[in-house]
Amino acid sequence: MKFVFAGCAAMSVLCVALICWFLFPNAIPAILKIGPAEFFFSADWAPEQNRFGILAMIAGSLCLALGAVVLGVPIGVLCAVFLVYYCPAKLYKPFSFAISLLAGIPSIVYGFFGLTVLVPLIQKCFGTVSGKGILCSSILLAMMILPTIVSLSESALRKTDPAIYDASRALGASHDRTVFYVCLPAAVSGIRSAVVLGIGRAIGETMAVIMVAGNAAIFPSSLLSPVRTLTTGIVLEMSYATGLHRQALIALGAVLFVIILVMNLYFSSRKRKEMC
Repeated sequence: MKFVFAGCAAMSVLCVALICWFLFPNAIPAILKIGPAEFFFSADWAPEQNRFGILAMIAGSLCLALGAVVLGVPIGVLCAVFLVYYCPAKLYKPFSFAISLLAGIPSIVYGFFGLTVLVPLIQKCFGTVSGKGILCSSILLAMMILPTIVSLSESALRKTDPAIYDASRALGASHDRTVFYVCLPAAVSGIRSAVVLGIGRAIGETMAVIMVAGNAAIFPSSLLSPVRTLTTGIVLEMSYATGLHRQALIALGAVLFVIILVMNLYFSSRKRKEMC
């Protein structure tokens, strides 16, 4: 069986290798032809004029991911704390079911919700013409990453040693103080993993973002600015792209791959340092 397990593990590595084998041989020649400086540090994306600057799309992707994390992580972690330490037994199943249901809702349904509820609400509250932009997309992405944050944070909290809680209470700490100053820091490693997966989901989301982001390839100037992310840029233009334009879109995918890879490596290195 160890060979079966090793083969299954090797398949994961092979999948990543095949993705790299497809992305980078197509992306690197395009970047060199366009010019690395123009490709990475220009915000001018005009394929019909052979101008392929992706800085605005990188900024849009990072802004949406940051907004989703700022809104979603505190709510998700506090929800997990409630489920583990405060939730009555009768309410646990309904809450868990609702969170699981959130995870099963298709992205396009979230997009419709954002288009019909969040966009008009932002138009009314801020007096904007479209309502589409960073704020609307961040709220929607925060809702989408909640199931990931809640489930993984809850699992991390439940894995903490019960003796830690008992020791803190024995020393005279209240229940609330023990939860937030002892148990929560003890589970920080698992919560960080939840945040990483949430960021990956936010950066990689496409269908819902297309419907509420505004899809303007401009550098964002405010929370209400329309933006275009790396993923939406690929989806919107890949169907008709040819030649250098198509290679530039594949390069967008390679940039997205590298961003997520670097982010995971960074958090993994921090986790190893903490364990040491």
